[in-house]
Amino acid sequence: MPRIHIDLPEKFSFSTEIVLYIGHMNYGGHLDNALLLAVVSEARLRFFKSLGYTELDVDGVGIVVADAAVQYRSEAFHGEIMTVEMAAGDFGGKGCDLPWRMTDKATRREVARGKTGIVFFNYGERKTAAVPENFRRRAGG
Repeated sequence: MPRIHIDLPEKFSFSTEIVLYIGHMNYGGHLDNALLLAVVSEARLRFFKSLGYTELDVDGVGIVVADAAVQYRSEAFHGEIMTVEMAAGDFGGKGCDLPWRMTDKATRREVARGKTGIVFFNYGERKTAAVPENFRRRAGG
């Protein structure tokens, strides 16, 4: 079976640091694969906040996660500080991709990389919405 391969942008427009807590660890003593996505979700929330938005209000519409892909590169452990970089790209009419990379701050060891596909969503009407132009400009699309 072919492995997932994720190409990353040359430059990320956003970076944040997140400490790994004991609740992020699994029985093997390293970062749980499902909880890695929780860390990435926290980074995504911070990315939107850095642009002046929340995930429920991006110029009047929210977002929903349409898909996610992860490529694990190394273990991560309790107490390590992860640097999570994120950008927006591959814009379509109703959404875009948020590529990201997670590295250990102290060693710069890459822990994981991935992308989250988002779709803009009008929660009041319960239907998809166009990518807000202000978001596209602010996020670099």
